[in-house]
Amino acid sequence: MSDLARYLIVCPLCALAGFIDSIAGGGGLISLPAYYLAGYSARFAAGTNKLSASVGAIAAVIRYGRGGDIDLIPAVLSTLGALPGAYLGAQALKAIDEALALRAMIIILPVVCVVLLTRRGNIQRAAHPGAWRYPAYAVIGCVVGFYDGMIGPGTGTFLILLFSGITGMPPLIASGTAKVANLASGLSSLYSFIQGGYVNLMLGAAAGVFSVAGNLLGAGLAMRKGDKIIQGVLVGVLALILITLIARAVNL
Repeated sequence: MSDLARYLIVCPLCALAGFIDSIAGGGGLISLPAYYLAGYSARFAAGTNKLSASVGAIAAVIRYGRGGDIDLIPAVLSTLGALPGAYLGAQALKAIDEALALRAMIIILPVVCVVLLTRRGNIQRAAHPGAWRYPAYAVIGCVVGFYDGMIGPGTGTFLILLFSGITGMPPLIASGTAKVANLASGLSSLYSFIQGGYVNLMLGAAAGVFSVAGNLLGAGLAMRKGDKIIQGVLVGVLALILITLIARAVNL
């Protein structure tokens, strides 16, 4: 496959992935397979996808930050957890059986989806939990960061769900805050992949430009439409994640 063909496949799909990811996470379900379609191995696909996704995430963070839709303390604490968690997850990817991890997610994901559906109407009533939420943010960042480094797709979605469902953060603020932690985990795992030489810098940077465009459009839509569109997209993304994980597990 020619380099031009690879760019024509990857870049538009990364724009679409950035759009979805900035609203409810899960953009990796589109961007990661795009690299597979372009003929890259699993490790090169994962590493280069981290580059393009991280570039797009920076744009989304800036957009949410300007709109005042990022809760700073949770963002910092979850970032502190995500940085080591994602790096360890990327390292673990080289040693842990991927099939086992995927099958575990197939069991966990429907439970998460049920929690989301049952809490849609009352999620903001617990908007002021106790002081326990501060260490919870760091734990959430570390655990989801580890998942991001090891598997990847759905990281932003899980962060939004946990911020909203456990700590009671309103969905729009959760979406903005999740982008900060997601960016941190992406950069941390990207560092691990760069160490291993598994990143195509030219393609990743070009796809990152398209990801920026998608992220800016998606973040703007989420800020205009608010919680309703975020929760609606979350349900659809969760279903897509589950289907994708099942398909991958069957093929392993």
